[in-house]
Amino acid sequence: MEQALTGRRALVTGGASGIGRAAALALARAGADVAITYLSHDPTDVVAEIKGEGRIAASFQVDARRSWDVDKAVSDAAGALGGGIDILVNNVGGPVERRNVAAMDDAHWHGVLDLNLSSAFYVTRAALAVMPDGGRIITVGAQAARSGGGTGMVAYSTAKAALEGFSRALARELGPRRITVNVVAPGFVAGTPLHAAHTPAPAQRAAVAASALNRAGAADDVAEAVVYLASDGAAFVTGTVLDVNGGAYFS
Repeated sequence: MEQALTGRRALVTGGASGIGRAAALALARAGADVAITYLSHDPTDVVAEIKGEGRIAASFQVDARRSWDVDKAVSDAAGALGGGIDILVNNVGGPVERRNVAAMDDAHWHGVLDLNLSSAFYVTRAALAVMPDGGRIITVGAQAARSGGGTGMVAYSTAKAALEGFSRALARELGPRRITVNVVAPGFVAGTPLHAAHTPAPAQRAAVAASALNRAGAADDVAEAVVYLASDGAAFVTGTVLDVNGGAYFS
């Protein structure tokens, strides 16, 4: 969909690494100007690559678990992009660590929900103040929302499942403004910080073996789905979950 998004302004949270990075670059290749947020990963190379596509690029450090940080970062991003945000990609998230319910304290439970669910709420709320009618909200979910994930992933799977409900309800709420709201749900995506840190090698091999396509996903596979949902071609697609898992799980 090269150049399909010319003139659009996109914000990608967690855009300095993994799926977020791939999505930011794919949106830029499709013609969008792109701002990203980051917490600890260096955004320098991503910003340079976006600019190399001839697009406006900016990065903002933010802890997406803190609403006051988010409000400022989104406002600053909108300013850097010319006054608004047409496309929001909620990508921040992760399991923090695998922990069974019996060993899970309150802090872990709330920490995982804040990182995956509250962050998306904070960013979406702030972005809606600067998003024109006809905008796009795309949230990166997870296959674990419906498969349950693996051992120790109850908090993470719960948060990702909640994002699906959040997105469907928001799609109803924003329908009169022609703002579409959708979820992209990846399965195993090789090479991302999430799976490198939280998916042991045997589980990675098992995920590939379970895939109908007999391969791991790539961050670019997910990024292309994001570009589709951001495009005019998806103007009648809202409140849906788009699985990108190679047939490892059929919803």
